[in-house]
Amino acid sequence: MDNKEVLLQVALDLFHAKGYDAVGIQEIVDKAGVTKPTLYYYFGSKKGLLQYLLESGYKILQEDIAEVVQVNEELPEILYQIARRFFNFASAHEKFYLFMLSLFYSGRENEAFQMVLPFIENYYGYIAGVFERDTSLKGDTAQRKMYAVGFTGVLNHHIMTASYGMLENEMFKISDETTREVVRQFLYGIYS
Repeated sequence: MDNKEVLLQVALDLFHAKGYDAVGIQEIVDKAGVTKPTLYYYFGSKKGLLQYLLESGYKILQEDIAEVVQVNEELPEILYQIARRFFNFASAHEKFYLFMLSLFYSGRENEAFQMVLPFIENYYGYIAGVFERDTSLKGDTAQRKMYAVGFTGVLNHHIMTASYGMLENEMFKISDETTREVVRQFLYGIYS
């Protein structure tokens, strides 16, 4: 790995373990075995490092979600595919996903929250679009956006529950059967 990759990995490990605000530049560079000018060369600042991490990690998830929300399938199948993509991404990129999720719940004036906000909005926008296109659902646009919030909340809860207590090098797995059950239960709630 080159210095840039080492810095990214070390920063992600530290941000995941301690939170963005609890980690300083000195700790990152010390653990990475580089100097502060090296970090500044690649990222400009701690904020620039976080921005790069968010953009590069989220891009993978965004591409997966963008692909599946465009398919012409029934709502249950689209939601299953979305859930499967979320679960697979979170399993393969657990530290990134859980760190990104923690930023969702940061204080609204927090620098890290401000940086993750565009990703959050994009994240919900794709899924809200699925509910908005489905004519079988009741409710107005605001209600359909709430479906997106509820659905992603259910997915995030399952991800957090599945990853809880895992050892450092273990990957959690949410089965296809469980994924279908999650979607079925969610749909039961919105159709009732």
